[in-house]
Amino acid sequence: MKIEDMIRGESKNIEFKEILPSNSEKYTKTIVAFANTQGGKLIIGITDQTRKIVGVDEATLFQTMDSISNAISDSCEPQLVPDIEPYTIDKKTIIIVSVAPGPHRPYYLKSKGRDRGTYIRVGATTRLASSEKIKELELEGAKISWDELTCIGYSVTEKAIKKLCSDMNRYRKEMVEHGDRAEKLPTVTRTNLENWNVLKKTDEGYLASNAFALLTGTHFPYSKTQCAVFAGTERGEFIDKQDYTGPLYEQIEGAYAFVLRNIRRSAKVEGLIRREGHELPPDAIREMIINAHCHRNFLDEACIQVALYDDRLEVTSPGGLCYGLTLEEALSGRSRQRNRAIAEVFSQMGLIEAWGNGLKSIAKRAKEYHLPSPEFIEMPETFRVNMFRSTASVEKLKSGGTASVEKLKSGGTASVEKLKSGGTASVEKLKNGEMGINATQMTILSLLSKNPKLTCAAIAEQIGISKRNVENNVGKLKSIGVLRRKGSTKSGSWKVMGSIALPSA
Repeated sequence: MKIEDMIRGESKNIEFKEILPSNSEKYTKTIVAFANTQGGKLIIGITDQTRKIVGVDEATLFQTMDSISNAISDSCEPQLVPDIEPYTIDKKTIIIVSVAPGPHRPYYLKSKGRDRGTYIRVGATTRLASSEKIKELELEGAKISWDELTCIGYSVTEKAIKKLCSDMNRYRKEMVEHGDRAEKLPTVTRTNLENWNVLKKTDEGYLASNAFALLTGTHFPYSKTQCAVFAGTERGEFIDKQDYTGPLYEQIEGAYAFVLRNIRRSAKVEGLIRREGHELPPDAIREMIINAHCHRNFLDEACIQVALYDDRLEVTSPGGLCYGLTLEEALSGRSRQRNRAIAEVFSQMGLIEAWGNGLKSIAKRAKEYHLPSPEFIEMPETFRVNMFRSTASVEKLKSGGTASVEKLKSGGTASVEKLKSGGTASVEKLKNGEMGINATQMTILSLLSKNPKLTCAAIAEQIGISKRNVENNVGKLKSIGVLRRKGSTKSGSWKVMGSIALPSA
C-alpha cells in the first residue's frame, strides 16, 4: 500500500494516532484487532479527524518505536511481531506499525483474558469480539473448518447416504449433458464422501459431519433461505415470500427458481426462432445464491436472505469475508474457503465452476447484460451482493405519479412535482441520469436527516464502510445539491435538501 493511500483516512485496515498514548491498551487492542481480521496499519503522527501530518519527535523516535514493540510483546497473546518502521513525509517523520493477519487466532490482551480481551476490526473501529466470533477465530487458528466437525446427535442412515450420492451423480450427469464437462464423470460413492470429510468412518459405523447434516436434512433450524419480493426499494410491503429448508443444494434450486419466477422476462426473435430471456442474468443469480451458502458463517444463527426490490436483487449471507481476505482480493479472484467440505461437494456437483471466480463472474454477467455494476458490501458479520435491475424511463414513472430515482439510476423515491417546485433537481436532470443516488448514499441521507451533526467517521461505523467511502459519497451528494453543510467543520451540521423520501436507517 502506498503512503498516499494510507493517509487518506481511517478504515478497516488503517488507524491514526496523533501521539503515542501513555496507556498502551489504547493501541494494543487495535493491534490485536488487526491480527484477528485482515491485518492493518497503525500510524503514529497523524491526527485522526483532520488527517494532518504532525509527525513524532525526532529526538525520541527510536525510544517510541521500542516502547511500541515492548508494549505489543508484553500485552498480546499469542505473541505478535509486527513491522515497526519510521517514514518521512512532508519533512516530518511518522511511525507505521504493520500487522499481518495472524495465523494463531484468536489474539487477545493478556490482562483481560481471551473472553474479554479479544478484539476485531469493524469498519474504522475496534470492537470487542462476541463469543460466536471468538469460536470462529479459534477454528481459524486451528485450521479447522466448522463443516468438517462431527455433528453430535445426527444419525447417519443408509437412505441419507444413498440420496446424497444419487443427487450428486444426477448433477454430474447434467454437467456432461449440458457440455460443462467433456468426459463422463465417475460415480460418487460413500468412499468419496469419506475422502471429502463429509462422512467419518469408525469401528462402530459412520459419524456425520456438520456438512453431511446440512446436505441431507433439517438438523440446523437456521439453515434456511428466506426469499421475498418487496414493493418499492425498501423492506416493507410483501408481494411474495417463501422459505426454503432441507439440503443446501435444494435450497439453492428453490431460491433460484423463486427469483426467476418474480423477475421480468423478455423475448428476442432470431430468424424464425423466438428466444426467451430474463432481465437479470440467470448465471449471476445462481452464483449469488451459491456463494451465499458456500461461504456463510454457520456459527452465526441467521438465515440467508434473498430479496427482490423494484431496483435490485439483494442476497445477504451471515458472516463477512473469510479471515485474512479483503474485498479487493476477493474481487481480483483470490479465494479462501470457510466451509471446505461443502465447497468440495459443490465443486464436484458443478455448482462451483472455478475457485475464487464467483464475484468476478457476477460482475462480468452484469456487464454483459448492460446493467449497472453490482454492489459488494461487507458489513459487520454480514456480506451482501446487490444486482441492479434495468433502468426505467421517467415518462413511465410520471404516468404513475411518482419518479423513482432508484429506478432511474440507483436510489430512493422522489416526487417529480416536488422536485420541480423544490428546485433541488429537475426532471431533465433525472432523465439525463444526473441525479443517480445509490443505496449507500440513501442510507447516509437517512442517517443525517435524523441526526444532522453526525460525522463521517460515525456514519462509517454505523454502516460498516470506510470513512473515505463515506466522504466520497457525501461529496457526490453535495455536488448534486441534495446535501448542504451549515456552519464549520467542527460545530456545524448537515441539511438534507429537496423532497427525496428517505428509507429508515
